[in-house]
Parts: sequence; C-alpha cells; structure tokens
Amino acid sequence: MVFGKPPLPQFEKPLAWSQLSHQRVRLLVALSGISFANILIFMQLGFRSAMFSGTTNVPTSLDGDVFLIHEKSQFLGNETFDKPQLYRAAAVSGVATARPFYYNSASWVNPDSRKTTNVTVIAMNPAQPVMTLPAINGQLGLVEQSDRMLFDTKSLPSLGNITAEFAAGQDTPIEVQGRKMRVNGTYALGSNIFKRGHIVISDVNYLRLFGAEQANQLHAGVLKLAPGADLSTVIAELERTLPDEVKAVSHADLIALEDSYWAKEPAGIIFDFGTIMGFVVGVVIVYQVLYSDVNDHLSEYATLKAIGYSDGQLLLVVFQEAAILAVLGFVPGILCSLGLYSLLSNLTGVAVLMRLGVGVQVFSMTLVMGVLSAAIAVRKLRSADPADVF
Repeated sequence: MVFGKPPLPQFEKPLAWSQLSHQRVRLLVALSGISFANILIFMQLGFRSAMFSGTTNVPTSLDGDVFLIHEKSQFLGNETFDKPQLYRAAAVSGVATARPFYYNSASWVNPDSRKTTNVTVIAMNPAQPVMTLPAINGQLGLVEQSDRMLFDTKSLPSLGNITAEFAAGQDTPIEVQGRKMRVNGTYALGSNIFKRGHIVISDVNYLRLFGAEQANQLHAGVLKLAPGADLSTVIAELERTLPDEVKAVSHADLIALEDSYWAKEPAGIIFDFGTIMGFVVGVVIVYQVLYSDVNDHLSEYATLKAIGYSDGQLLLVVFQEAAILAVLGFVPGILCSLGLYSLLSNLTGVAVLMRLGVGVQVFSMTLVMGVLSAAIAVRKLRSADPADVF
C-alpha cells in the first residue's frame, strides 16, 4: 500500500460569485452602470460640498465663545445692530472681552480685466483681533495703514491674479467700493460660489469704504468668556440684558445658522435631487442585472430547492450578488470621481475635494442600492418550484 500526502482541498467559489462571473459581459455592463451611478452621486455631493463647505469658513474662524447678532439674521452679515449693545454685553458677568466685527460685501474691479464683481470684506480693530488664523493676526499691523488690505490667496480667479502679482512685488492699485486700495499681505481662508474671496481691513478703512455712518452698525459682537464662566448662564443673562433685536448664540449655533441658510438655497435642493436621481439609476441597473440572473437560472434555483436549500439560503445568494456588485462597482466609481474632482478644481478655482464623509456616504448608498434592488428581484425567486423541473 502506498501512502502519500492527502489531496489539498479544492477552493470552491461562492455560488453568488459563480452566478455573476458566469456571464462576464453582463457583469462588466453591470459594473459600468453601477460605477456611472456612483459617479453621478459623487459629482452631486462633491458640487454640494464645494459650494457649501466654504460658507462656514469665516464663522468657524472667529475667536469667540458667544456671538451677538441681530435677531433677524439669517446668516452672518445680512443684518446689523447698534454698537452700544456691545458695550452693554461687556458689562455682563462672565464676559471677559467684547470685540466688534464687521462683515460686508463690496464692489471689486478686477485689475486685469477691469470687470466688476464682489468681494467679501472682513473688518476689525487691529488692536482687538477676532480671528483664530495666525496668518491674519500676525499681519494686522499692516492694515492699519490707510487703504491697505490683506488678500485671501484662495479667492476665485474672477478677482484677478492678485496673489502672483503681490508675490512678484507689484503694488497694483485695486478699486474696492470705488476707492483705490493696495494689498499689504496675504493669507489663506477659502472661497466658494457665493463668496468669491475675502479681504481683511481695519475698522478705520472699513469706514472709509462704507461711510462714517456705519461706525455704529455691527454685523456681530465677538465675546470671550472669563475662565470658569458657564456658557448657557452667560447667554441667558445676555438675553435678559440686551434688547429683543439682539440675540446671543454659541459658536456652534452661529455655524449652524450659516450652514442652514445656504443649504436651503435652490442650488442645494438641485444637488440633493441629483443625488436621489443617481441613487434611483443605480437601483434600476442592479435590479435589472439581478432579475435577469434569477430569471435565467430559475431552474437551477428550483433544483437547489429540491435538494434541500431553503428559501432563506437562496435569498442570501441574491443578496450576496448585490453586495459584490456594489463593492466592485464602487471602486472604479470613486477613482473616476477623484479625477473629475481634480479637473473641476483646476478649471473653476473652487476646491472640490474627496472628503471622507462623502466617500462613506456614497459607499453606504451603494450598499443600500444593492440591498434594495435584491429585495425587489427576489420576488421572482420565490416562484422557483421544484415541480417545474422534475
């Protein structure tokens, strides 16, 4: 008797993968369709992220614990309140400092094309900085000079080639709100479709641009609390002290206010609708693939029933097919989307980034897409009757 090594166990491909890979052309078409649906969703979410992520850059960068805004403010900068209310707030117990903040839109003439557009103006007292950005705070002395400003290097190209010209040492005069101004420094904050770019100026230069009557009209009051002061207690005391037209909000609430307003813009609704349509397209594609697969192999499924497979086991095979399609279709979808994001960033000057949250959201939607399609397709599987085969 000859003894030898026992034969190695043969790897058995999962039934779900065998079903899908049996017809390679159909599999490739299915993966292409799912990838296309993923790209649709990625582009809609990418556009939405690029459009709205920058809207909270300024509120997020403000250095405060509590903020005073007009009670009718829908977003930072659209309403003002009287400056004396800031002094009243400074006297409230628990408030360590109270600083004024101006945030307005001004006309801007592109020095290269001479086309007029808008720029967002951030103004403060250089002796009382209100931003957390070191690049701004370290250069506030430069904006104390008459008609001088700091320019945001992440502004859209429609404002002109300001960053490169400043780096090259060119002292180009720029017409802002009908007044000639010059760049004294740069910093990076960020822009979006609604805010083409930002400049930082002193409160004195702000009054030169918009008139002395604006001196007592603040867009926000930036309050820092004393160590150990309770946030909710101070806000409640401010609400009791200040008139009804002035509202005190936390930093988180200020950011949420900004985000909520811009999300309700028509563009946001359009992108949400586009995302839903991409999801529906994916469901239809996966359903067609799974339904065709089940229909073509109905007799085989009936045979499996006859040899003891339960309905649950067969349903699991279809759901596994859906999961395989979702994962394999997601990979080329995200790779193509990364390339398109980079292309759009270069063409528009607006950062379209693949954020982790967007990737997780699309992958989750792809899995749900597959499960939902499988749930619809398995209705055909329930009709597989062994009596039809034997």
